[in-house]
Amino acid sequence: MNPVNDNDQPVDPPRACPICGKPALVRFKPFCSKRCAEVDLHRWLSGSYVIPASEDEDEDGDGVPSSDGDRR
Repeated sequence: MNPVNDNDQPVDPPRACPICGKPALVRFKPFCSKRCAEVDLHRWLSGSYVIPASEDEDEDGDGVPSSDGDRR
């Protein structure tokens, strides 16, 4: 008889692994396995996850040009 390892139990409430869609495990939360966790880490380190932005946007959104010609 093997002792129950809580780390290998499904996450409660049940959630899908964001990489492959299998049920997530407590040990690798929010992933289902070490492989999926490493795939996600690789995506972060390689720059696959980015927030799109454009250089033209003004930061505060008022659109009023400053005295030096830059938009504020």
